[in-house]
Amino acid sequence: MKVKICGIKNTKEAKCLIDNSVDFIGMVMFFEKSKRNIDESRAKEIIEFVKGKIKTVAVAVSPNLEQVDIIKKLGFDYIQIHGIIPKGIEGIDIIKAFNVKDMDELDKYLVRDDIKGILFDAPNPGSGTAFDWNILSGIKKGDKMLILAGGLTPSNVKLGIENVRPDMVDVSSGVEFEQGGKDPEKIITFVRNAKS
Repeated sequence: MKVKICGIKNTKEAKCLIDNSVDFIGMVMFFEKSKRNIDESRAKEIIEFVKGKIKTVAVAVSPNLEQVDIIKKLGFDYIQIHGIIPKGIEGIDIIKAFNVKDMDELDKYLVRDDIKGILFDAPNPGSGTAFDWNILSGIKKGDKMLILAGGLTPSNVKLGIENVRPDMVDVSSGVEFEQGGKDPEKIITFVRNAKS
C-alpha cells in the first residue's frame, strides 16, 4: 500500500516522511485560502531535500497554465488538480481529485493518458471528514492509481483500505497536531497501519 502525506510545509516534516517510508509528499501551491499553502521558494527547498527519495506532488485548485509551468519548473513529479484542469496542459503527470459530489464526471478523465491517478476526497477537501466509502464500490479505474483521501486517520485507515482496496491512501489533517503542523507520532502510526 502506497502512502501520500499532504500539506507538507518544511524540510523537518519532509524528513519525517522519508524516515517512515512514505511514498508521495504533497505540497499545496497557489491556494492562499489554505493554511498549508506554501510559496515557490519553500517548495523548491523541500523538493531538493527529498529528491530521489520520495515522489513529489503539487496540490492545486483549478490552476492556470502559468501556475502549471511554475510547478513543472520547480521539478514536481505530479500535479494533483482539484476543480478544473486547464486546457493545453502538458509535460507533467496529473492526479485528478474528485469530491464525491462530482463522480459523474469520472469517465471523461479515465480515458486521458496524462491522468495517472484518480483521488477520491470528501465533499469538503481538507476538512478532515470521511465520506461514505460504499460510493466507490465497483468503481472502474482502468489503469489509473486509485487514491483514497478525505478524513483518513491512523485509527480508520485500515478500515478504509479494506473497504475500498485503493492503490494509495492520502492524509493531511489526520496526522496533524490540533494546533496545526504534522505530528510525527501520528505519521508513524498511520504509515504502520496502512502498510501492515
